[in-house]
Amino acid sequence: MSALSDNLVSFAILAYLVAMIGHAVEYALGNARTRVAAAAPVRELVGAGAGALPPPPAPVPSQPAADRSAGRARLAGLVGVGATAVAALLHLAALVTRGLAADRMPWGNMYEFVLTVTFIGVTAWLVVLWKRPSLRKLGLFLTLVMVLLVATAELVLYVPIVPLVPALNSYWFVVHVSTIVFASGIFLLGVVPAVGFLMRNGYEQGKRSFPYTLAKRLPGAVGLERLTFALHAFAFPIFTFAVIAGAIWAEAAWGRPWGWDPKETWAFISWVVYAGYLHARATPSVKRNVATWIAVLGFLTMLMNLFGVNIFFTGLHSYGGLD
Repeated sequence: MSALSDNLVSFAILAYLVAMIGHAVEYALGNARTRVAAAAPVRELVGAGAGALPPPPAPVPSQPAADRSAGRARLAGLVGVGATAVAALLHLAALVTRGLAADRMPWGNMYEFVLTVTFIGVTAWLVVLWKRPSLRKLGLFLTLVMVLLVATAELVLYVPIVPLVPALNSYWFVVHVSTIVFASGIFLLGVVPAVGFLMRNGYEQGKRSFPYTLAKRLPGAVGLERLTFALHAFAFPIFTFAVIAGAIWAEAAWGRPWGWDPKETWAFISWVVYAGYLHARATPSVKRNVATWIAVLGFLTMLMNLFGVNIFFTGLHSYGGLD
């Protein structure tokens, strides 16, 4: 089962890569109809006796060619969505077989945690896409994140299956870790439209330098910003409960609810930053791009809590499994 899980993770990475290529093809082809309309020449009327004929119009791609190009773009996008769904199924199978091999929930170390968080993120993305198919072009950035994180988990964070450390043998393990994993997965998805909004908003304001040009074919900035807020507003109460559950578990396991352990400290920092984002988003005087930057900062603190604390610090929560 352990070897099967490892192989399934590898296949999932390949499927995410295929999905990313499909979305990239759609993104590159863009909307052929729009390009044809933009390339169409403007005819000018020349008065009688003007003595000069207007220059011949520039060649414009035919409408059937534009339709074929748009059709190929849509097909590539659908392939990207299908490959993402296949990758998610392989991802789920890898987690299930890992759990069966370990005879526990597969959340015992950083490798397993990253695999679970990314699975929650991609599953939430497929649900969002089912509700709002117009967001499909955002899939390029989501699958890029999946390839990077899942590949990092396999190549850098992988550890063999080992029993849980004694402190984790508690029913609070399921309560606390499941909620923190779920909230982290939604925050992971939330940062994708957040970054997309920052780029698209700049592009709509006339900025044509990198990275704003990457957002040329993304959905409108207003829709991306609303999606960012909806995802964070959904995940924040779950994250709050996870932190409270962790404090209750710490009281039962270590005799104190809070000890400013590095992971506890960074969880508190993340909570404050995300609370600051929601407060800024609800304040009319705060610009949307300023509030969104706070959301991006919140995700960076989550990454620090996941990778930095486990790699660079030692404490009661150092369950990364890396030497």
